[in-house]
Amino acid sequence: MRLGLVIDMDTCVGCHACAVACKQWNTSGTTGPLSDYRPYGEDPSGVWFNRIRHYEVGDYPDNKTVNIPMSCMHCEHADCVNVCPTGASYKRPEDGIVLVDQDKCMGCNYCAWACPYGARELDREDGVMKKCTLCVDRIYDETLPPEERQPACVITCPAHARFFGDFDDTRSEVSRLVRERGGVKQMPELGYKPVNTYLPPRVTRPIPTDDVRANTLISSVKDWVNKMVAR
Repeated sequence: MRLGLVIDMDTCVGCHACAVACKQWNTSGTTGPLSDYRPYGEDPSGVWFNRIRHYEVGDYPDNKTVNIPMSCMHCEHADCVNVCPTGASYKRPEDGIVLVDQDKCMGCNYCAWACPYGARELDREDGVMKKCTLCVDRIYDETLPPEERQPACVITCPAHARFFGDFDDTRSEVSRLVRERGGVKQMPELGYKPVNTYLPPRVTRPIPTDDVRANTLISSVKDWVNKMVAR
């Protein structure tokens, strides 16, 4: 079993709802409170498991804003686990989830330096490393209805851009989406084999500029405006 996420970069609107839901759930979850530093000051910061990067791709009229949520990729070859001197970072053999044992972590930062995705954050108040757990305390909670046994970020996403499932199951939704949409991995050349997969943005038609369709559209808008003004 390889549990992980599929994220649709074509659908994600960059609203940060996944990041907020993640912080809210995990603050009371397996890792304990996620500290905030100067939350009402001039330079607020804090511990987040999920962060969203925003990029502008292409030139007008073919440009597009692409939002890329980044969290732990739960890599098959996780160097963050290999470099940990205390054994605090480990990968579960039963489902592939990478976790941190808070009781063993000494906050040395080795794992953060080994992670190319910036997915680990040192909680300066607790002095230990923290990261995405795939909401392991939620996805195995049999007191919840089956449809709610998903990471908080997946349930919360208003654009339905996030999917959770088993990548070893060829019939799962995540496997199907990767096949149909040509899912890609982040920085595959490093050999970490991240489990989380991204669906690339679809090719969109350019916005009409100076062709006949654009002139027709502009004329229609002008006529509508003139009618409204004349009333």
